[in-house]
Amino acid sequence: MVSYFGNKNILEAHKTAFLCSRKCPSEIVIKSLDWAIKKKNNGQCVISGFHSRIEKDVFNILLKGTQPIILVLARGMKTHWPLEIKNAVKQDRLLVVSPFEQSSTRTTQETANIRNKYMLQIADEIYIPYYTPNGNLDKLIKKIKIKD
Repeated sequence: MVSYFGNKNILEAHKTAFLCSRKCPSEIVIKSLDWAIKKKNNGQCVISGFHSRIEKDVFNILLKGTQPIILVLARGMKTHWPLEIKNAVKQDRLLVVSPFEQSSTRTTQETANIRNKYMLQIADEIYIPYYTPNGNLDKLIKKIKIKD
């Protein structure tokens, strides 16, 4: 059961998935932040779990822009949101999606893997600036046969 908070019409937009390993070289951090700055006002939807530090930094940049965003949780839907999330939802430019039951209250490696697979299935494009060799993201990429 998938649950939603925000503008479901965003699902119809062309979606670029952003995923990045938790640990990445500093040049990748800079490259990712520059990418987010370019995306934040270009009208193109970005979908991500925005879970790793770099993904959170990208999310914070995107929230300052005007483009639509889809945040996919690796747990059940939350009931309380920070003001910046509520504001983006009120502006009809944010959709929060949870592919988990409400009773799933913690993010685990398993739920993160399910979330990432879900995002990649509904994305039209995928941007992965870095993944750790033999890490979870690398294994997912190989499993669904994404080409670099």
